[in-house]
Amino acid sequence: MAKLLIVDDEEKIRELILKYARFEGHGAVCAEDGMAAVDAARREPFDLIIMDVMMPELDGFSAVKEIRKTSDTPVLFLSARGEEYDRIHGFETGADDYVVKPFSPKELMMRAEAILKRARKTGAAPREIWRREGLTADLTARVVSIDGENAAMSPKEYELFFYMLKNRNIALTREKLIEDVWGYDYFGEDRTLDTHVKLLRKSLGPYAKFIVTLRGLGYRFEG
Repeated sequence: MAKLLIVDDEEKIRELILKYARFEGHGAVCAEDGMAAVDAARREPFDLIIMDVMMPELDGFSAVKEIRKTSDTPVLFLSARGEEYDRIHGFETGADDYVVKPFSPKELMMRAEAILKRARKTGAAPREIWRREGLTADLTARVVSIDGENAAMSPKEYELFFYMLKNRNIALTREKLIEDVWGYDYFGEDRTLDTHVKLLRKSLGPYAKFIVTLRGLGYRFEG
């Protein structure tokens, strides 16, 4: 059982998510705005935060930035705004996923379960270092450096990068990437993937060239 923090200024949405969270066997605490969410996160630890973006007092993006000062709890953003800019801003803030309203409660819980499952994974592996030109990746420590400087990526960018790197020189369909990296079945929504690839390419700078777009199919990391 996981403990969730559900944050939304609409009571009906909080109650709906709470109902489904409890049905899945999770405990949950609700907060009606960003300020209340920050206070709750300071008082007790959570396994996942489901955070609305547009709220009074303190918006979701700002609340997560404040929470990130003392906690690395996974975050799933909810928003009525699905424009690319908003998604990018959410992922740059450190979100693990971004769901646009109106949403399916069942799909939301499935995405939440995927995040929780990834967070529980542990285990040691032999040290593995990959290098090409000025790009270096420590697959064991999950560290990426560009021309000797550590790359600043969001958690999901790291996850996507290392998945593509481990499957380098293989054509990866959008469906395969979403299923394996996000951990849920493909719903025909590929904007999340394309947004993350765009962010990853930006983070890789001159070495974005290693990520090749396969038109009508997906991507391939050439290494």
